[in-house]
Amino acid sequence: MKKLSLMDLAFFVAETEDSPKHVAGLMRCKKPAGSPANYCETLIKTALESVDVAPPFDQIIHFISPLGPHWSTCRHFAYENHVFYHHEGRAISWEEAKEKVSLLHEPMLDRSRPLWEFHLIDGIRGGKFALYFKLHHSYADGMTMTSWMDKGFARSQDDLAFIPPWAINPKRQRRQGKRQLPKPGKVLCGLADLAKQQARSAGGIMKLTAQQAIERAGLTHDAVSLLFNTPADTPMTGSARSGRAIATSGISMKRVYDLCDATCSTLNHVALSCIDGAVHSYLAKNGIVLDHPISIQMPVNLRNGQDGNSGNRLGITVVDLAHPGLSPYRRLREIGFKLQNVKYQVAGIPAVAFEQFTFLAGSISEAISKLGLTDLLPTNGHAVVSNLPGPNDPRYVFGSRVERMYPISTLSPGLRLNITMFSYDGILHFGLVATRDLEDLQSLADQVVAEFNELDRSVRHRRTKS
Repeated sequence: MKKLSLMDLAFFVAETEDSPKHVAGLMRCKKPAGSPANYCETLIKTALESVDVAPPFDQIIHFISPLGPHWSTCRHFAYENHVFYHHEGRAISWEEAKEKVSLLHEPMLDRSRPLWEFHLIDGIRGGKFALYFKLHHSYADGMTMTSWMDKGFARSQDDLAFIPPWAINPKRQRRQGKRQLPKPGKVLCGLADLAKQQARSAGGIMKLTAQQAIERAGLTHDAVSLLFNTPADTPMTGSARSGRAIATSGISMKRVYDLCDATCSTLNHVALSCIDGAVHSYLAKNGIVLDHPISIQMPVNLRNGQDGNSGNRLGITVVDLAHPGLSPYRRLREIGFKLQNVKYQVAGIPAVAFEQFTFLAGSISEAISKLGLTDLLPTNGHAVVSNLPGPNDPRYVFGSRVERMYPISTLSPGLRLNITMFSYDGILHFGLVATRDLEDLQSLADQVVAEFNELDRSVRHRRTKS
């Protein structure tokens, strides 16, 4: 039995039919030359026969218990509830495959079972297939999910091994014998350490709260982004509705890093600049011109390099991007300045304090949503934007090359758009998920690439002039 952390429990509290809280990965794979017609069916069969289910993929949630909400091992696990093979009986396009994934991403996972699903979509034109893997956010954050997937992939096409994510962690905790009571000295030391940790956490939360109060009082300007300060003036904010749309795009990592070197910027500076310009362009095409910056929520990984554990260790910070109307180069510079302010904001804040502050802010957002006030009150940003690092080299599954990897995330209370970046095999992939009523989401994904090209031209032009 394992108890839930506050952050893990929050995903259950916030979950509704209209706003499920699972995250997913979408991979497009190229079959080896000369593969038989039943290649994908054999892949699924081999994966199921060769491994056992390991924690947390055999865990179900219990809410009503004297011990509080906790996980326990599922006694009647059945693969047919979790692993699925799809074939339309005809060749389908990649766009049709993505539309199918959009439909698979809509429903909540059944809480009476372990909270994950693995889908293989066969018959994509060009000898390709897709893998779509979703699991409840309470199981893991994006970094952990990425680690599980990567450990199961082969590093060469000749290696036909494939360990599915539900079998990555076969080691179960051994049952311990009767525990002896700790000595009084150890108890006192433990209590002292706990008190010290709580004091540091309280100090960190007070610092973050003071930063917000000082900025709201006008004593500082643009030092921090204010919480609950984004007006509901775009279709990206408001109550979540049923139905999901996904969109994808990608940019060469070499081009991104060349631009970073030319402008003394980071990948996040460049990517956020492109996303910022793309969102403004997308809104303008829909008749919405803002007179204030786009604001985003950015998750911050708090694991300190511990990437194999289940559950969540993350904080959320709100970032105001560039003022509208700037040239691509000036937009890049202003966003770099804003991200530097974020570093100053969280410097010296203990991870546990940052995590608890995030939980408090998220609880307020969820309370606003439950009261039906999301469409009336300011929100925490216009969208969630996050960045996950992936492997630099190609990965293989049963001899098939994984050509693309796209993250497909969840929506936060009050927000209808999530953009997650994932670097893999020389490409910075963008995975967008939104409520289906956010029209033509693919055009927003394509506009991110167009904005990068425009920024690249702008920087080259400045270098030529100088």
